[in-house]
Amino acid sequence: MIAMSLARIAEVVGGRLVDISAGDAEATRVTGDVEFDSRKIGPGGLFLALPGARVDGHDHAAAAVAAGAVAVLAARPVGVPAIVVPPADRGGSDRQAGVLEHDADGSGAAVLAALARLAAAVAAELVAGGLTIIGITGSSGKTSTKDLLAGVLAPLGRVVAPPGSFNNELGHPWTVLRATEDTDFLILEMSARHPGNIATLAAIAPPRIAVVLNVGTAHLGEFGSREVIASTKAELPQAVPSDGVVVLNVDDSAVAAMAEVTAARVVRVSRTPQAGPVAADVWAGPVGLDDLARPRFTLHAAGTAVEVTLGVHGDHQVSNALCAAAVAVECGAEPAAVAAALAAARPVSAHRMAVHTRADGVTVIDDAYNANPDSMRAGLQALAWIARGDGAAPRRSWAVLGEMAELGEDAITEHDRIGRLAVRLDVSRLVVVGTGRAMGAMHHGAVMEGSWGAESTQVADADAALALLRAELRPGDAVLVKASNAAGLGALAEALVVDGGPAGEDGRS
Repeated sequence: MIAMSLARIAEVVGGRLVDISAGDAEATRVTGDVEFDSRKIGPGGLFLALPGARVDGHDHAAAAVAAGAVAVLAARPVGVPAIVVPPADRGGSDRQAGVLEHDADGSGAAVLAALARLAAAVAAELVAGGLTIIGITGSSGKTSTKDLLAGVLAPLGRVVAPPGSFNNELGHPWTVLRATEDTDFLILEMSARHPGNIATLAAIAPPRIAVVLNVGTAHLGEFGSREVIASTKAELPQAVPSDGVVVLNVDDSAVAAMAEVTAARVVRVSRTPQAGPVAADVWAGPVGLDDLARPRFTLHAAGTAVEVTLGVHGDHQVSNALCAAAVAVECGAEPAAVAAALAAARPVSAHRMAVHTRADGVTVIDDAYNANPDSMRAGLQALAWIARGDGAAPRRSWAVLGEMAELGEDAITEHDRIGRLAVRLDVSRLVVVGTGRAMGAMHHGAVMEGSWGAESTQVADADAALALLRAELRPGDAVLVKASNAAGLGALAEALVVDGGPAGEDGRS
């Protein structure tokens, strides 16, 4: 965060100084990071007192100050120097379910509102100094695209991007406050569970460049329809000023239509030179995959054609890479440099299409962080491709799948479809993890599609799945582990990798 006095922060967030004099507040500056975990606070930091599942951050205020925090942003006095903010309007707190789930007294809403005001003030100051803010949204692929974009922008300047999927009302302003005067590019993911969420996030740090990847069915249970999801994603291009740029993946018709709702210049990205009635500005030549499903294609951008071999896995990464390339070119990168950066890119955020080949030849595809119908299909297709290999005898393939969360009334149908797709892709073994109705539908769908014997197995939990795999995996098998994060299959994937002894990522052992 840029250095700022406690007095100035109190003014920005509308808080009052407690347990610190006005003179000391003018002299004391936050020079470190803003943190909501007291174990991560460092010298010169500002601690956010937020309620959690087991503890309330207010109870850890003294420990945070002892660890180096100069003050606490809090909803009530905490016995150490603090900026205490007034109660927030809780009318929108139902839109922050993942952040404010344990906010019984409204303290979390108050601190989050103050955090947003602080981030907005910092963002405005940095933009005036030349910072470029880039926002990314889409039903799937946000984190992968963010990681690719951070890699291709790195040669152009200092980049700040969120770790993992810090893309909600807490993670978004927290990421903004990671930027300093030395930051050239700030990349922000923007997610939503309700209409208006993306507009709210964009108002905190207005993007100069926006990217919309796709409109799928993630969080369909929250939104009710794909049309509502599309209108919510469109809040991002609507937030870009007329002198900005909006990058649209026009292979998705709902995204292509967003060109009509933005005042900014539109850059159209496609896997083909002509996407519907309009020509693409950035596009890919014929796409091929290597034996580990890493795409290769010709990148056409800025009147130049360069060959690209991605360092990440899955045909679905082509659109992500094209969007990252389009942004980089807009920021001044040469297409040849973009191609080199894309080739060097590897999965950065945990449990997202990370491919490990163990010493015994077992390939583990760890995509356990998130899942929706679109990304589940992409993961299964990557598994099927890797199992087919390079023309030699095919490998046995295992799909270890957990629940896709937040699909609402479509949950049964969508899980059934995934079970059937696994059979159609000739996946050798489907391990359905969980006993709920949706997982039963996935197993039943596989059986009805033609799975027989033990080809589809339903187990109670991740421990049971791991025991099955340890008993029956053979050298050379390929395993996909995928589910929504709440299913907890990340630890299972990690255990499978460790089981094989020393191994390499991306197929290197």
